[in-house]
Amino acid sequence: MHLREYANATPYMGYSYSYPHKSAYRQLAPRSLREVWASESHAQLFLYLHIPFCEMRCGFCNLFTTTNPQEVVVQRYLATLETQMQAVHNELGPLQFSRMAIGGGTPTYLDAAELEQLFSMSQRWLGVNSRAIPLSVETSPHTATADRMAILRQAGVDRVSIGVQSFLDHEANGAGRAQRRPEVEQALNTIRAAQIPTLNIDLIYGLPNQSVATWLESLEIALQWQPEELYLYPLYVRPLTGLDRRGTGWEQDVRLECYRVGRERLLAAGYQQISMRMFRAAHAPDDSQGPSYCCQTDGMLGLGAGARSYTRALHYSSDYAVGASSVRQIIQSYNQRSLFDLSQVDYGCEVSSAEQRRRFVIQSLLQVSGLDAQAYRTQFGSELLDDLGQINELLECGWAEYHNGSYQLTAAGLERSDLIGPWLYSPQIRQLSEEFILR
Repeated sequence: MHLREYANATPYMGYSYSYPHKSAYRQLAPRSLREVWASESHAQLFLYLHIPFCEMRCGFCNLFTTTNPQEVVVQRYLATLETQMQAVHNELGPLQFSRMAIGGGTPTYLDAAELEQLFSMSQRWLGVNSRAIPLSVETSPHTATADRMAILRQAGVDRVSIGVQSFLDHEANGAGRAQRRPEVEQALNTIRAAQIPTLNIDLIYGLPNQSVATWLESLEIALQWQPEELYLYPLYVRPLTGLDRRGTGWEQDVRLECYRVGRERLLAAGYQQISMRMFRAAHAPDDSQGPSYCCQTDGMLGLGAGARSYTRALHYSSDYAVGASSVRQIIQSYNQRSLFDLSQVDYGCEVSSAEQRRRFVIQSLLQVSGLDAQAYRTQFGSELLDDLGQINELLECGWAEYHNGSYQLTAAGLERSDLIGPWLYSPQIRQLSEEFILR
């Protein structure tokens, strides 16, 4: 479909944080980690650890997580995760990491001793020097306790991201979050007291019964904490989530208006827009410091149930589900895997040369910095417009411009990032995702 035919469509088709999406993954003939990574660089890698546990399941959440597992399940999970690290060590040998993130779920669902255990085994088996590389950890208002933050600070964590979503209790409760503003503010005080350099606050716009005015009220409260980063997320009501089951509470879609006024407010406050969702304060630490890493070209090693790994030609993970019982089954299966099992790859998506090009384009174009035509030429040895003529349609619509060798989204294009990303998917990946049976 020509891009002009989307002009009056909703700009909220899908969040393209990765490509191909996990719904395009399928069962694969088993192969060893050694084979998968044989032709890949072992330097400048991103290490991601997934902790699929939360104290509650928010109404909008479709992440791979389960709520309030028994402690024996948590301990077994950490033991299996360590076994997986051992498998990586045995199969791949020395690795060099430039970035590290721990996500979930809620990683700080783990208590302080378990967090310490997680950092210790990462160092033991993977050689991670967590104090020498940028390291981000996600937390929640309920679990951002002083003892946990002390462990994060001691380990060298330089960024903590907290999902607040709304500072207004009735909005948070309407989204299925049992939180109160005093608890949120106590958590923020605790994070600040730990002197972790970067605080990120996640907010959601388009919540049930939220207005543009109450959205701005929540944003103003967030700004009082002078966060180094803010992520502004449009609400998506996805299948098998609590809001999907409820299906009520929306009189009109105010997301685009909320985005525009939120963006204007943050720009006026001196924040730099990095992407449609991400804003960085002028006082934030310089993110260019530290080892080099490029998400478009460098690999990622994801460990834990639900974590994704990226090589140039293969993206892989454990099985994927959203429903509570299916997630529990996958975690149970993961916890029973042996050292040999964890050294095998059997679920993922082959990424052809053409798909690698699309991935590079999507991941670059949806950033404010844009898509560097020379970087594309250097990476693939071909011309961007020869490979992906769709870019011309973005120019014709006024949703992108060409400046000094780069294609950059205009303001009108940037606010349609969640339309442009899916529009750039290949027919093959789109079909795989449409055929995926969510459970």
